[in-house]
Amino acid sequence: MKSRTKSEVRVSRDSSLFQTILKAIHDKKGENVVSLDLRKIDEAVADFFILCEAQSHIQINSIASNIEEEVRLQCDEKPYHVENGQLWTLVDYVNIVVHVFQRDERKFYDLEGLWMDAEKMEHPAS
Repeated sequence: MKSRTKSEVRVSRDSSLFQTILKAIHDKKGENVVSLDLRKIDEAVADFFILCEAQSHIQINSIASNIEEEVRLQCDEKPYHVENGQLWTLVDYVNIVVHVFQRDERKFYDLEGLWMDAEKMEHPAS
C-alpha cells in the first residue's frame, strides 16, 4: 500500500498523470481549472493541487469518475484516496491532489488563499 508521504518520483505539469487529469476535467466541462505548485513549500502534502469547479453534484461526480477512469487507462494508476461529496470531491494521487468544487464551496474554503505561496497556473480548455 502506498504511504501518504510524497513519493520519491517527482511530477511536473508536463507529466503524463498531470496532463491526463487536466484532459479528464476538460472532457467533462470542468471550469476555472487551476494548479498550485506546492513543491517549494515544506509543509505541503503533495507536489500539486489541481482545482476546478462544477455546476452541480452530478457534474462533480462525473468529473471525479472521469479522472479515475482516464488515469487508470492512460497511466495505470489508482487513487490513493477518494473523498466524495455533494459540494466538494477530492481525488488523491499522493503527489497530485485534485479538488472538484461547486463554486460557492470553492470560494468558502479558498485553497488558493490558504496556499498563496504556491505558484498558481490557470488551465483553460483548449
